[in-house]
Amino acid sequence: MIDTRKLKELVRLMVENELSELDLRDKDETVTIKRGGAEAPVVHVAPAPASNGTAAPAAAAAPSAPAPVDDGLVAIESPMVGTFYSKPNPDAEAYVAPGASISPGSVVCVVEAMKVFNEIKAENAGTVERILVKDGDSVEFGQKLFLVRPV
Repeated sequence: MIDTRKLKELVRLMVENELSELDLRDKDETVTIKRGGAEAPVVHVAPAPASNGTAAPAAAAAPSAPAPVDDGLVAIESPMVGTFYSKPNPDAEAYVAPGASISPGSVVCVVEAMKVFNEIKAENAGTVERILVKDGDSVEFGQKLFLVRPV
């Protein structure tokens, strides 16, 4: 079975390079990852065909169904794999807190990926209802970071 760290790295590379599909094969296994738009990546891992041309039963992994979002709230999701930070530096105030009003383009947090701090901006106006992750948490591509009540 493929190491989850390797899988996370592959998804991160797909996002950074704007790839929609990745297909890797070696003597032991085959990994196919497909992603599109706002959908979470779909991963299919299968053992490589045996020397007699048959393959062992395939193991498929797909993201679990998203948790129900509170009525009327919109999620701000992480566009990449990395580490979540709610403020620009340890001594600064958080970009947003529950109850804060945001507008399109407002910076709501940063996600560090490979020593680069990427500002995550709101796409819509609204009020931050909940922050779903803590400073220093590892986040996945498509993971919900905030719940916002749109204006």
